[in-house]
Amino acid sequence: MSYLANIRTFVRVYELGSMSAAGRDLRVSPAVTSSRISQLEDYLGVRLFQRTTRSLAPTEQGERFYRGATEILEAVENAEAQIVDITDNPRGPLYVAAPLGVGRRLIAPLVPDFLEKYPEVSVRLRLTDRKVDLTTEGLDLAFFLGQPEDSNLKIRKIADVERVLCAAPAYIKQRGMPANGTDLINGAHECLSLRFPGATEFQWLLTTKDGPKRFRVTGRYESDDGDVLTDWALDGNGIAMKPVFEISEHLKSGRLIPVATETPPEPIQMACLFTHRRGQDPKSRLFMEFVIDRIATRIRSTDRG
Repeated sequence: MSYLANIRTFVRVYELGSMSAAGRDLRVSPAVTSSRISQLEDYLGVRLFQRTTRSLAPTEQGERFYRGATEILEAVENAEAQIVDITDNPRGPLYVAAPLGVGRRLIAPLVPDFLEKYPEVSVRLRLTDRKVDLTTEGLDLAFFLGQPEDSNLKIRKIADVERVLCAAPAYIKQRGMPANGTDLINGAHECLSLRFPGATEFQWLLTTKDGPKRFRVTGRYESDDGDVLTDWALDGNGIAMKPVFEISEHLKSGRLIPVATETPPEPIQMACLFTHRRGQDPKSRLFMEFVIDRIATRIRSTDRG
């Protein structure tokens, strides 16, 4: 098993480009990571990485070995998956990513019940509103809102999520009630934007009488955390575009009010991404089935009050 551990370590170092990053991902010290790579190099009789104090890059031999190493790990994982299927006893860590709002409100509450049902599985849930890369970040599953950019990944659709443009009564009293998307881009309103590298949420896709149309909204408030936008909206600082399930309690209480209702936002897809290899893992499949059915039911039952 030590040789297999060395191969796994090599693959993560190659994919993350850093001994320390691979160590954190594998939950071992940088010293252990470096030792495993050195052991593997001694066994193979070649240098797999060129190391300097500031950089690390694979050698030609390292490039070639990576292709074979990933095939080895895939074969081992497939073999283990077949055994687990037979024994009906899934085990091991499951790495899951999700947007903050989705993770906090829909997925995290379900994890304890899943782990109680499958006591030999552990779930490591990573919440972020930025786009994630399943391969380089070592993820098994990634829940998301929107459209995936990587066509090589498998996708399991969960539901179309209703969204709403909303603001606090105090904001509407001060700035007025916008009727439609055109009112949002005339400079009279403060739009709260979810932005991170590569994000496009500041271009709000709204439903008009001529079909879906993008509106390039502006504002002084930006964050990569969707819950921060909700807090800003509640405090009367601007207009936010939010999934209804995230703010249904505020809509029911009247703390947030729908605005620009002539041009409501287009629904957004909620889905789960996984690689072909990860989809063969029984614990990944079990978690998807367990969570997806419950999420879809929760979204369908959510209304504006």
